[in-house]
Amino acid sequence: MIKKLSLIISFLLVTTITFAQNWGGGVDDEDLHFGFSFQYISAEYKILKAANWRNPYFDPFDGKQVTQPMRAISSPPSVGFGLGFVVNRRISENFDLRATPSLIFSDRVMRYEYEPAPEVAQPVNTSIIPAGFQTSIDKKVQATMFEFPLAIKIKSNRLNNFRAYWLGGAKYSIDIASKKKTFDEGETPINKFLKNKRNYLSYETGIGFDLYFEYFKMSPEIKVSYSMNDIIQHDNTAFANPLDKAKLRHFTFSLFFE
Repeated sequence: MIKKLSLIISFLLVTTITFAQNWGGGVDDEDLHFGFSFQYISAEYKILKAANWRNPYFDPFDGKQVTQPMRAISSPPSVGFGLGFVVNRRISENFDLRATPSLIFSDRVMRYEYEPAPEVAQPVNTSIIPAGFQTSIDKKVQATMFEFPLAIKIKSNRLNNFRAYWLGGAKYSIDIASKKKTFDEGETPINKFLKNKRNYLSYETGIGFDLYFEYFKMSPEIKVSYSMNDIIQHDNTAFANPLDKAKLRHFTFSLFFE
């Protein structure tokens, strides 16, 4: 995926510099301008395990064993997308203050791998789980986020129809998804959800290119963001207990049109 994005950006860059005439400054000459964006997102957790993360989980109500001892916890990348707006305030020729509020649709996955259960089922009403226990369980968190990033954009001097930039800042995220996606009262312990906090702060940084056309400016951008704090709700379940902390990491490829 990274190679494909690099090829696309390189092609746009060469085409713009080589074949296009030198268009005017356009939105760069305005103190305040607006735009919109499309985003491709890869999300994953950065995991810090609890000291006793390998221990099997026992139901706190009846004391029965729910899971086998654990082998591993991981977070495979999960794909999402977003739509956003741009509010850009020009500070100087090489500095902008930039807000890009966005609506993000992105799943997150936590994978739990367990030791296999005994081949022969144990008698009923013992604390040992039966044979056939699933040794790999994926817990998906479905999130619909409203995000409000605020960043400083540092731009190079313009070369024909091209300008490179770096940006850094922070964003506030809030989950606006239905509460039904996290309501698991009455579910068996093995079917409980892995819940995330509803809102959190992240810091982020990225690089991009401003490509100038006759009537607009297009900016391919690659950005990475990390949540500042743990985003897991520690609610004494089989899937929250093995985690000491889990921070969210986003890799985002965006196309901005201004």
